[in-house]
Amino acid sequence: METTKKKSKLLEIWKARYLYILLLPLLVWLAVFCYAPMYGVLMAFKNYSAKLGVLGSPWVGLQHFKRIFITPDAMRSINNTIVISASRLLFEFPMPIIMAIMITEMPGNRTKKIYQTIFTFPHFLSWVVVANIVTNFMAQGGAINILLDNLGFEKINFLTTKPLFRPLLYITSNWKEMGWSAIIYMAAIAGIDTTLYEAAKVDGATRLKQIWHVTLPGILSTIVIMFILQVGGMMNAGFDQVFNLRNSAVKDISQILDTYVYDITFLSTPNYGFSTAVGLFKSVINFFLLFLANTVTKKISGQGMFA
Repeated sequence: METTKKKSKLLEIWKARYLYILLLPLLVWLAVFCYAPMYGVLMAFKNYSAKLGVLGSPWVGLQHFKRIFITPDAMRSINNTIVISASRLLFEFPMPIIMAIMITEMPGNRTKKIYQTIFTFPHFLSWVVVANIVTNFMAQGGAINILLDNLGFEKINFLTTKPLFRPLLYITSNWKEMGWSAIIYMAAIAGIDTTLYEAAKVDGATRLKQIWHVTLPGILSTIVIMFILQVGGMMNAGFDQVFNLRNSAVKDISQILDTYVYDITFLSTPNYGFSTAVGLFKSVINFFLLFLANTVTKKISGQGMFA
């Protein structure tokens, strides 16, 4: 019986051989650039020496991981990462959903395309460019402060004022990415059966009620998947953005795990074992958060990414 099943499986693979051939370059790429370098994770458990190499360096066990919890800068970075990522969930995650609904509800396809193009364009700008734009507009001698000065108000240094720095992160991230992220939700909305809206109209539902009772339930599975993915990446917190917008005046509240790893690796005497341990710690936490988010959303909404 098992031999028959194996032959049947091999026959199916042979019939779809051209599809597997198309997949081959991707599998090779994954093997060479994603899986092969993973042996470098061993550095997190070793006192790495470039002379001895990864395999030849002496083992130190969990010493580097213990160091994370006794190093004030590392603990501060963990705290900042959690706060910034949790705030992103609150202030950034809903925005693409709201934008997708707003654009979908606009009359006329031409108007929808114009607004979609306008809000999607910033995604294609790198954070280096966006950071320079923000600096030029919000620095002490920037356009906004010149306007405030001309209106008789006191100048505000947005980039070096701690209470303003994190809100600036969320605002600029929304400006840059919410239009791009909204595309996913717009595609999900386009897949909703139009007869559901017609039935809602017959029942006397207003546009807001149609959105609440038809649109949102229709894209719930998409929202759940995107939520799980964002929670699963909570320990990332947006390296490119923070790295390009941070400065020494707001280091205490802007230092996240990724920028901390960069600093201890490239801006001081490097300890590659400790840097690897911090990166591995971050990845393991993300892994558990992914499964936790999937379990919670599955219990609440009955939907998840995997069983």
